[in-house]
Amino acid sequence: MKLFRRGESSTTDEGADQTARSDSGSAAGSTRTATPATEGKGRPTPKRRDAQGKRRGPVAPAPLTAKEARARRKAARGNKEDRKLASAERRLAAQDRRARMLAGEDKYLLPRDQGPVRAFVRDIVDGRRNLVGLFMPMALVLILSMFVAPAWQSIVTLAMLVMMAFMIAEGFMLGRIVNNRVRERFPDSTDTGYRLGWYAFVRASQIRKMRAPKPRVRPGDSI
Repeated sequence: MKLFRRGESSTTDEGADQTARSDSGSAAGSTRTATPATEGKGRPTPKRRDAQGKRRGPVAPAPLTAKEARARRKAARGNKEDRKLASAERRLAAQDRRARMLAGEDKYLLPRDQGPVRAFVRDIVDGRRNLVGLFMPMALVLILSMFVAPAWQSIVTLAMLVMMAFMIAEGFMLGRIVNNRVRERFPDSTDTGYRLGWYAFVRASQIRKMRAPKPRVRPGDSI
């Protein structure tokens, strides 16, 4: 058997070492070459609220005392003149909205009063002289008279019962009139029946000067 010599074995080892180094170098080079293509920015994408929070700047520390908290609230509200001006503007805006509501502008009315059907019902009620509208003042007079003369309690109770009977009868009649008129004027309307009759009854039971929106017609006018 022929054995390797010392020089040949060392040469073979050196060649193997060079081959291994070249292979490792080529692998590292390929790794370095591939890394920039697949490597990201190295951190997760921040959420929108986090980015916006960073843009808003530092958050002021919480107040340490009640006096400091009051001072911050006062500074946020502005000076006295600004507060007076803002309050006056709000008051004028509220007055303007109420004036428009009382004038009957549909945009500023409550949901129960909006629409041409409800406006037509209000005109029907306001164009009539309703006995039910006298119930509240007469009931107040009867109650006061009962306190002045307790002996009249039975008479006052009977009178109130009679008034209630007339009020119910007139309310039923008014509801029928309103529903019939609405069906003639607005045949496609679904706002009829009990709800419309109750709406007319409630408006008729109010004192004329206290009705909102204000009446557009006078008693006796043709609708």
